[in-house]
Amino acid sequence: MTMRSRKPSNLRRATGWVLALFLSLGYFTPMQETLRTLPDTIVLTQGQMQTYTLGSPLSLTAQGGNVAVSSSTDETLKDKGAVELSCETAGASELLLSLMGIPLKRVEVEVSPEKRLIPGGQAIGVAMRTDGVLVVGTSELSGGGSPAASCGIRPGDVLRRVGGVDIVSAQQLAELVAQAGDQPLTVEYSREGEVLATTMTPQRDETTGTFRMGAWVRDSTAGVGTLSFYDPESGRYGALGHAITDGDTGKVLTVGQGQILKANVVAVQKGQKGAPGELKGSFLREKEVLGNIRQNGVLGIYGDMDKAAVNPLYPDGLPIGLRSGVHTGPATILSSVDGEGVKAYEVEITRVNQQASPAPKSMVLHVTDPDLLAKTGGIVQGMSGSPIIQDGRLIGSVTHVFVSDPTQGYGLYIDWMLQQAEQ
Repeated sequence: MTMRSRKPSNLRRATGWVLALFLSLGYFTPMQETLRTLPDTIVLTQGQMQTYTLGSPLSLTAQGGNVAVSSSTDETLKDKGAVELSCETAGASELLLSLMGIPLKRVEVEVSPEKRLIPGGQAIGVAMRTDGVLVVGTSELSGGGSPAASCGIRPGDVLRRVGGVDIVSAQQLAELVAQAGDQPLTVEYSREGEVLATTMTPQRDETTGTFRMGAWVRDSTAGVGTLSFYDPESGRYGALGHAITDGDTGKVLTVGQGQILKANVVAVQKGQKGAPGELKGSFLREKEVLGNIRQNGVLGIYGDMDKAAVNPLYPDGLPIGLRSGVHTGPATILSSVDGEGVKAYEVEITRVNQQASPAPKSMVLHVTDPDLLAKTGGIVQGMSGSPIIQDGRLIGSVTHVFVSDPTQGYGLYIDWMLQQAEQ
């Protein structure tokens, strides 16, 4: 019997490991990092500048359009370092990323006309009635059983019509069920965007003697937030940067009727690790209505203001800065955390997420302002919607706080907020 040598097999295996190692190391080279992070499309507004760092010996050149490409050393940009893009004219352009004359990647640049917004920062009260009523839970009646649960209704469902009648409040629903007695009622409801129907027969509650459906429902909500921006061209506003949700089910509340009102911050509960703080405001007593609520979604609330908003720090407004120009580094937020009105506070943008379509958590913020840290401990509930300003431009708004660290939180790009406001 002839024994075969295993050396060739071992050699191939060793060669494979070496190649894999080289490929892995190559993935982390400056050139590969540039190829991964340089987006296919860069979106800017007139006058906005964007800086990128190229790994030597990469170069970036304009292939057409009005975008100016420059660096601190020369305009050929063959030297490594900061590469700055700018354009004073709206339109489309194209850039070419090359390695020693060899094309590697083409990048589209879209420059939109400059848009100015009035930044917010004012505390606002939010009062909203739902479209239909939200089921937050089901419960057994004193005689046993829950008609709602028996016919398939569950927490998170939104009841729209009962017995052929549009539902506008919890009280109205209770009266309809009580009047029906033990007669079956058709129930139309929505669940996760799907419209469903069922038949429910009310049951007498032995404790009260009235007919009930055995469900807890909610038809309204109220709270304090922060105005993000006002658009003087359209009269629209954006606020909060996140949805108004039900505290029991976590479901986004549908808008039936809603208003934003002027609010006064009367107290602050400081944020601590594991326990988010809160701004406590007063707005229902004075009831100074500022505008309506037309939309409530994952990117905030939007509607029309009754009169133009005014920002004492920026009475003429600010140009917007689109997502391609947002970068890590110093920034400021505008917020009202006491009775002294809107103030600017220093933060650091520590992470910027590349997003090609609207989504929350666009960036991560770290509060560095000693005054704000002393007052609130960082970001607290009620500060959601606080405008974020960087390089003299309005780039987005604060959305959520890190529960584990109140000095950190998320921000949302102004791009996504404007798209939502225009819908």
